[in-house]
Amino acid sequence: MKTMGHFLADNNRQIYSVRPDATVLEALELMAQKNIGALLVLDGETLAGVFSERDYARKVILKGRTSSEALVQDIMTAKVITVESAHTIDHCMQVMTEHHIRHLPIMEKQHVKGLISIGDVVKEMMAHQKATIEQLHSYIAG
Repeated sequence: MKTMGHFLADNNRQIYSVRPDATVLEALELMAQKNIGALLVLDGETLAGVFSERDYARKVILKGRTSSEALVQDIMTAKVITVESAHTIDHCMQVMTEHHIRHLPIMEKQHVKGLISIGDVVKEMMAHQKATIEQLHSYIAG
């Protein structure tokens, strides 16, 4: 099974992030521009949290706050669950399912290496299953 390090190498993705003191509006504009559902919140190079559409919906809209005044640090998910680049896609699926999360930062020795979404995990697992089926088919067909 593919590790997160292999996934990142294969996909060559840019890391999108926002500062903790950025406004929610700034974060939403970046998310809309990049067509993504979450941003890493970095304080320098340190992972401070994750800001997602879910955070916005539950902690800004439902609480009557305004996007132009609320700061990311006040509504982000600060207790971030992460995985290491050596972990497998299967492990990521387990972690995301157990904790009911849609985005998972990938770390390597306390440094952020990337961010994976539940959609990425499902896509990778389907590709792995397809490859396994094709291998079994070739083996049986001989």
